[in-house]
Amino acid sequence: MKATLHFNIFAFAVFFMAAIVVPGAGADNPGRIYRDRVDPHWIGDTNAPEFWYRVNLPADGREFVLVDALKGQRAPAFDHRRVARELSKILGRRIDGDHLPVVSIEFSGDEKSVLLRGLDTGWKLDLDSYSLTMETNAGSGDAQLSAIPDAHPSFETGVETDLTFENRLKEAVNLFWIDPNGIRVSYGTLRPGQIRQQHTFAGHVWLATSLNGSNVFGAFEAETTPDTAIVDGRPNDAGRPQTGRGDEPGFAREAQAPDGKWAAIVRDDNLFLRDLESGAETQLTFDASPTNSYARNNEGRRDIEMDYNLADPPMPVPEVYWSPDSKHLVAMRYKRGTQRRVYLVESSPEDQLQPKLASYPYLKPGDDVPYSKPHLFDVAVKKEIPVDDALFANPWSISDLRWNTDSARFTFLFNQRGHQALRVLAVDAKTGAVKPIVDEESKTFIDYSGKYFCEYLDDTGEIIWMSERDGWNHLYLYDENSGTVKNQITKGEWVVRKVDWIDREKRQVWFEAGGIVPGQDPYYLQFCRVNFAGTGLTVLTRDDGTHTAQFSPDHRWLIDTWSRVDAPPVNELRNCADGSLVCKLETADAGELLASGWKPPERFVAKGRDGVTDIYGIILRPRNFNPKKKYPVIEDIYAGPQDSYVPENFHVSYPPQTLANLGFIVVQIDGMGTDNRSKKFHDVCWKNLADAGFPDRILWIKAAAAKYPSFDLTRVGIYGTSAGGQDAMRALLDHGDFYKAAVADSGCHDNRMDKIWWNEQWMGWPVDDSYARSSNVADAHKLRGKLLLMVGELDRNVDPSSTLQVVNALIKADKDFEFFEMPGAGHGVSETPYGTRRLQQFFVRNFLQMPDQSSSE
Repeated sequence: MKATLHFNIFAFAVFFMAAIVVPGAGADNPGRIYRDRVDPHWIGDTNAPEFWYRVNLPADGREFVLVDALKGQRAPAFDHRRVARELSKILGRRIDGDHLPVVSIEFSGDEKSVLLRGLDTGWKLDLDSYSLTMETNAGSGDAQLSAIPDAHPSFETGVETDLTFENRLKEAVNLFWIDPNGIRVSYGTLRPGQIRQQHTFAGHVWLATSLNGSNVFGAFEAETTPDTAIVDGRPNDAGRPQTGRGDEPGFAREAQAPDGKWAAIVRDDNLFLRDLESGAETQLTFDASPTNSYARNNEGRRDIEMDYNLADPPMPVPEVYWSPDSKHLVAMRYKRGTQRRVYLVESSPEDQLQPKLASYPYLKPGDDVPYSKPHLFDVAVKKEIPVDDALFANPWSISDLRWNTDSARFTFLFNQRGHQALRVLAVDAKTGAVKPIVDEESKTFIDYSGKYFCEYLDDTGEIIWMSERDGWNHLYLYDENSGTVKNQITKGEWVVRKVDWIDREKRQVWFEAGGIVPGQDPYYLQFCRVNFAGTGLTVLTRDDGTHTAQFSPDHRWLIDTWSRVDAPPVNELRNCADGSLVCKLETADAGELLASGWKPPERFVAKGRDGVTDIYGIILRPRNFNPKKKYPVIEDIYAGPQDSYVPENFHVSYPPQTLANLGFIVVQIDGMGTDNRSKKFHDVCWKNLADAGFPDRILWIKAAAAKYPSFDLTRVGIYGTSAGGQDAMRALLDHGDFYKAAVADSGCHDNRMDKIWWNEQWMGWPVDDSYARSSNVADAHKLRGKLLLMVGELDRNVDPSSTLQVVNALIKADKDFEFFEMPGAGHGVSETPYGTRRLQQFFVRNFLQMPDQSSSE
């Protein structure tokens, strides 16, 4: 599947800036934009709704803004220059109005004064007289991020956020981002007392050190909300895992009934019922075994016992769901799956000379999956009530088990192996009869991993369910008792991308949609609201770009932020009643960025293989682009069916730009088979990952070349990581007449070698000949063009043997190619500085260091 940071704009930018690039290429560090973000702090009540926010200004300046939502008025929260004059008198030094030593503010209840919070102190500002009174213990009111004890590599990238660094030391410090390989990427220095706002992503780790690097003053891991990271040299233990003995790992020995009279326990894998008053036990089952047990996930229990080195490990516990009236219980019987492990050799460990052998559990397509099935028991007679499993006989998973409040039945979600059936099933507590409530089926696949939504409305006996049954991803309202569809909530040739909020009182769904505004890029997100009955559809945001929204606590107002790759962010306040504009807040200032010579990517649209469907992508050109010259074209590909990948919103730095600056035109395209369009568009990938949208991609590039003579279609290359690595090599196997060179990094070259969930989701089960038809190993003999293969020897995402099997097949076919395996590296070798340089040099060597064909004059 996709490399963790494959499409993380921020992470790729720092990788490229840190890399040693081809001589003369330089790094892409274009500059900054300002007034691009609004993080509201709501004050007042619903009758007088107001909020304040802080905006960033050039030279690390800042401004505080107050907005009256009811009046639609935006103004400075106070007179910054008047405050600066008063602070200059108090502090005995000149203070500039754009650089107040204030990081956050807090209004009094009557809004006649405001507390200006600095680093270590604060000042109460009387808004009538503008007198300042020092307030002790009034340091920054921003959320303060606890330091972590160790600077580990950055984890999986989350949502965009901000960290405000405050250097409270009396010396300057170096600031680093720790990349996923543990490499320190420099972000300059912080002067004593300096405050800097840094754009980042949740899960990214930052480090502050002395200027010589010998002393670490703090390590911080960004969270989903903006925080303040105080650099004072005092990291705490907040990030250390807590360990214990006995039952402390989180296991309860027994599952007690709500009435406190009974408990379910497990002995020798069978289920027992204990009378809590007398202590008497009754055995309920007699045929369990260690591989088919009533104990909760035996493998997980043994791992806990091993990890905590328990001399007297806790008793195995059942996974039990008691009915509210305590008259029945459902116990899950767990069946073990295939015990496959992948083995890795770490050739060059840092702590010893000899190699190390590592292994980890890793199921692959076709393996037996572990699963649990529900068994129903009557407590009064202490007997099992048989439940026919015909409707859930072959599970991928069974989850979300819940009892009705009247104890008459329980429901659960059944996901069938092969992902062509997804059902909500109800079981009668007295008879064990099974009834389908929701019965979703597909001749291709149900996208359970990306489009599952099920909301139970217990008060009204209804369910809101997400489905692509009409060809587009939409919402449906079910009668929970009868299992019938009361009505379709959303409909049309557009898709529901995410449900944000269910307002049960007003019976409304708040959601995000793609393609709902005619004429716009269908990947742009817009925020909407609709009634459960399917009436009153309101599109709250409409501007021609992709949107994010921040709602007021009462959902009366929203801060709408929208942008495009070629349009910096615009922030507006809107009324949630109808989406009408209340007032403009901030339009990003990109003057510094544009003055540096930075140019945005170009959006481009062309028809796909059917001659009807629009295919969307972007074009990035060299900084010194000359339209009279011809340039090689390189595609940055990732065709994983779980999402779409062409950037839609604005960024200061786009990862492929550094490669473009070496003398290439770089393109990114979402072909058929990727997500977030119609079901028909998506289904192209079904049992056909080799397709990767190439018929659409090639037509798109040819259409761009027809419009722009600077595209040299005699020199077309491609590169990608993970599924993109599989795609890049496939381009040379099936389309070697068009693509002439490829870099395939960490590829899942044979879907039978890769992780089970991702591949069975799109290629199906059981494993059939479609897997072989999409295998780069099976088709290695078809190679045309220049190929560079990369892989990390410690890749735990995709079994590195997948790449080695391609190497073996190429050797057997007597094909020429380049290959390197990076010691100690994990998934995504091309994202390391060395791997980046090798990728760049490969394309320079094969496309630029040739007889000059560049002039078209």
